[in-house]
Amino acid sequence: MSRVKRGVTTRQKHKKLLKQTKGFRHGRKNLVKLARQADTKAGQYAYRDRRVKKRDFRRLWIIQINAACRLNDIKYSVFMNGLKKAKIELDRKVLSQLAQENPEEFKKLVEKVKS
Repeated sequence: MSRVKRGVTTRQKHKKLLKQTKGFRHGRKNLVKLARQADTKAGQYAYRDRRVKKRDFRRLWIIQINAACRLNDIKYSVFMNGLKKAKIELDRKVLSQLAQENPEEFKKLVEKVKS
């Protein structure tokens, strides 16, 4: 049986890995062993943070809605409860955009909730 030399395959794998770690700092961009570790860790962070991003945005929207509510003399919790009771189904993302871009429309919504 003939001998298989693996240099070509290994080099391809290494080039592919180093292309993925381009822009990393120090040896993590050009030393294969460090690059492999860095790439694995980067993948773990990316996977985790795709979920964390959703939490962070929800927190941001709540802060923005709360700020707009306080300007209209109502608490966030009271406002959200009022929306549920009035059967107004708007998610926090939309409410946040409304509060920032159309404060007068948001004020009308607050008046509905108050009454």
